[in-house]
Amino acid sequence: MEVILKQDIPNLGFENEIIKVKDGYARNYLIPKGLAQSATETNRKILSENLRQKAHKEQKVITEAGDLAKALKGLTVKIGAKAAETGKIYGSVNNIQIANAIKEQFKYEIDRKKILIDGESVKELGTYSAEIVLHKDVRVEIQFEVFAE
Repeated sequence: MEVILKQDIPNLGFENEIIKVKDGYARNYLIPKGLAQSATETNRKILSENLRQKAHKEQKVITEAGDLAKALKGLTVKIGAKAAETGKIYGSVNNIQIANAIKEQFKYEIDRKKILIDGESVKELGTYSAEIVLHKDVRVEIQFEVFAE
């Protein structure tokens, strides 16, 4: 019997995949538990339409992320911090401060969880780089400068 999986199942298949399984396994386990549905002609048409729409939405998200990456590329964000005369910062600069600085200086809303700082932490004045992951396929590197307030 052929079924359409509704979610990923280890050692069996991935979501929206049509697979062939034994009749009893499908009728007694997969379908009653809501893990799969039978692959009738109607369900196949619905699946193909859903996959087509999902691909279109995914392409739109990738395009928007690419446009934002082009806008962010080459920007230098300036972050002020209280520092000692030796150049050491009281505390450290983290991704939350970078996200806030990008929002204030350039009006781009970036989720702080998508900002990855090179190295462990920033505890001295200077110029550093950070990577912003806008999508699994779209990444951009920005520079940020930490200066004494």
